[in-house]
Amino acid sequence: MGLISKNYLVRFITINEKNNTDFSNLSFWKDANCLTDFSSPWKNNPVLKIEFRALYDHENFYFKFRVFDTDIYRDQKDNSFESIGNSDRVELFFRTNESLDPYYCLEIDTAGRIMDFKARPGKNFDFNWKWPKKDIAVQTSKDETSFVVSGRISIQSLKDLNLIHNNTIEAGVFRAKFSLVENLQYEPTWISWVDPNTETPNFHIASSFGKFVLL
Repeated sequence: MGLISKNYLVRFITINEKNNTDFSNLSFWKDANCLTDFSSPWKNNPVLKIEFRALYDHENFYFKFRVFDTDIYRDQKDNSFESIGNSDRVELFFRTNESLDPYYCLEIDTAGRIMDFKARPGKNFDFNWKWPKKDIAVQTSKDETSFVVSGRISIQSLKDLNLIHNNTIEAGVFRAKFSLVENLQYEPTWISWVDPNTETPNFHIASSFGKFVLL
């Protein structure tokens, strides 16, 4: 099992914007630490800039990805998990402990479609499991230089899933970037906050996780 190598400090906020459902434009994002330490360890090319921010209050954990990329690919044949899995997206994984038994995955594309599932070691995925709808909300937007995926997850749901220990959440932060290669085929580039030190891309491994420290 790999040792956790990175921490991200999540600041507590007291600003009351409970009625603001535009998570990407909440005024308190200016107070969040900005995480930009992403790479694709399996490719030599530098990755386009990604900014990840997170905050929390007594009720919710808030997150925001801003990805400086306008060449976005989205598989639109349907709204299945297969379609989401073939699209540009951002990903948050949360684990109960280093054994990954279990861990929970949220993969969100640029249209706000969510692939949520429960997993166990060896890529044992339970796609019938869903994050409770009342406990998660996401929003997406784009401008001339970037796209944004932001949202909130209830603190209660994180506690119910045994994902907060000593004010710490063990999490992976990832991105899948699809690029046209040839014959209308798209190939993914796998991007991670923590380098899992694997020969081939693999986020579903203990060494791909870091720590969110709730201040």
